[in-house]
Amino acid sequence: MESLRIGMFSWESLYSIKVGGISPHVTEIAESLSRRGHEVHIFTRQGSCTEYDEINGVHYQRCDHDTSGSIVNQMDTMCDGMYEKFGEVKKTFGDFDIIHGHDWHPVNALNRIKQRYGHPFTMTFHSTEWGRCGNKFSSSWESHEISHREWLGGYEASNLIITTPQFKQEVQDIYNIPDYKISVIPNGIFPGKIKKEVDAGKIKEQHGIHPFAPVVLFTGRMSYQKGADMLVEAVPKVLKQYWNAQFVFIGEGDMRMHCEYMARALGVHDSCHFLGYAPDETLSNWMNACTMTCVPSRNEPFGIVVLESWDACKPVIATNAVHLVDNFTNGIVSYKTPDSIAWGINYSLGGLDSSCRKMGLNGNELVRTKYNWKTIAKETEYSYRNLT
Repeated sequence: MESLRIGMFSWESLYSIKVGGISPHVTEIAESLSRRGHEVHIFTRQGSCTEYDEINGVHYQRCDHDTSGSIVNQMDTMCDGMYEKFGEVKKTFGDFDIIHGHDWHPVNALNRIKQRYGHPFTMTFHSTEWGRCGNKFSSSWESHEISHREWLGGYEASNLIITTPQFKQEVQDIYNIPDYKISVIPNGIFPGKIKKEVDAGKIKEQHGIHPFAPVVLFTGRMSYQKGADMLVEAVPKVLKQYWNAQFVFIGEGDMRMHCEYMARALGVHDSCHFLGYAPDETLSNWMNACTMTCVPSRNEPFGIVVLESWDACKPVIATNAVHLVDNFTNGIVSYKTPDSIAWGINYSLGGLDSSCRKMGLNGNELVRTKYNWKTIAKETEYSYRNLT
């Protein structure tokens, strides 16, 4: 099939500024599309990187911008840089067939490119401001502006990519977007990205954990949306049945200090290990060393950590905000309460020799057959072809 020249617009990537889950998504779908013979340019922030690189077949067009002021002001200057950079790249490489933006951050740039050059664009929703604020609307002007840009992106885009049917419903309920505009395409992972052989006992001992102690791992933003506080509140209920269970928290966010305070107040701080931000190697080490992962989200558009857990053959204890987990098959689905989360962890700890291992292997099968980037790149390309 004819090769496409694709311009992806994202405020983060693995090879520029990395913030959260958008960075692996953008980088890995771009690499997968490149492997299918397409020319992919990622327009993103420069940070401390060079202005241009070609990495794994993908062109990185990085834009400098003002990093002062609010996040909205920063995105305004980033969008100015992206718009100017797009014009320069267009002159050098030629016209683009597809313009694809990720989340609200580059919406102003996408709209200016559409108005100036007549390019329709695709937009992927990775989350909503409503969800990030805990399934409610914030009264702050920043939050209102972010919500407006989400609406504007949905209105101006010719096609939207949304990662799950449930998240599609959330976006439609908030922004009244018609069905014909939406393609449901899941997030993905390169099978084997996380799985590796590790000395689990040694990794645990480095943090004062007994090498045979079961470990429950949380990774992600320490925010209200992600529910780390509910997991901390569940810890005493787990320790009543499994006194040697340990809990490792990897991630930063505005609730980290509160979660550490809760652990001390509940008398379980010795069983909780808050590691903060950790490099990829540390994350993958713990994914392979842990007994299970916990995703206690109050709102979850997708949950890339679920795929990472399954890639490491680990079962996932998730709330019913996470729609990837099949209860008792590849994990346990709990309610969004500390008591229910504790029950799910205790159930899994009770089946370490059989059901727990089986759930992890079932999840790994899904990673290899359904949620791999090779399959998802084909689906994404098909959605592009409907625009060209």
